Amino acid sequence: MQVQVRIVNAFVDGERGGNPAGVVLQADALDARQKQEIAAQVGLSETAFVSSSQSAAFKLEFFTPTRQIAHCGHATVATFSLLRQLGQLGEGWSSKETLDGNRDILLQGDMAFMEQHAPHYLDLGDEPPLLAELLAALGADPAQLLPGVWPARVSTGGAFVVVPLLDEARVHALQPDQAALTRLSERLELIGFYVFSPQTRQPGRVAGARMFAPRYGIAEESATGMAAGPLACFLRERMQVPGARLLIEQGCLMQPPSPSVITVDLQLAGGRIERLLVGGKAQVMHELTLEL
Repeated sequence: MQVQVRIVNAFVDGERGGNPAGVVLQADALDARQKQEIAAQVGLSETAFVSSSQSAAFKLEFFTPTRQIAHCGHATVATFSLLRQLGQLGEGWSSKETLDGNRDILLQGDMAFMEQHAPHYLDLGDEPPLLAELLAALGADPAQLLPGVWPARVSTGGAFVVVPLLDEARVHALQPDQAALTRLSERLELIGFYVFSPQTRQPGRVAGARMFAPRYGIAEESATGMAAGPLACFLRERMQVPGARLLIEQGCLMQPPSPSVITVDLQLAGGRIERLLVGGKAQVMHELTLEL
């Protein structure tokens, strides 16, 4: 059995970089074992499988090389951008069915956005032993944190620990202990760790970040839509960063670099974040044909 996989880079910065995702269209005939095998063969952080849905425009299932996950930001942007480019969708609202419910999708110009929920926070500054363990696992120490801003577990549909460091040099120097991060991820029920500083490569952007998710087989990722949403909420509500549209850089500090930019639109009600849309641009890179 042959399966066609398109490789689509999501959250590209101009015409370069981004985070590659596999996209398999018309995946109704594939079972979970076959999808996991395909994702392992593709070898990217996530592969999306698109099939028909009774409750949304499409059903999307996401597999890392090691397991299935409920959501994936960059694979969602990759998938809906591809569907738009193939003429299967037009401008405006669409939707996806996922493992834990449906999510709205907005196609606007050459960008695709996915819905995330209002944020939930768990501050880690109140738990010094846990905070010390977390920083040690990242290869950092308390002196490297931004003054007056504590790391937090933030969820807008998937949970990440958001860690604010002083500057890009500190973020760049991190050499995480992946086994220790995996243990912490399981204990705190995390997707991963999003470490950032206020320094960026381009003006008009609010943070430069790195993302580690070894629990899901991802040592480091070049663009993470599910993490950018929590970070944007943290910036707005914990650091008073102004604006309802925040741009976040990622991937610049990887080896090799893959510069990415993620756009987060915060929808506010009474000064609070009610929901958010996370998106960006995507570019089809090439196609694979796999044998099952």
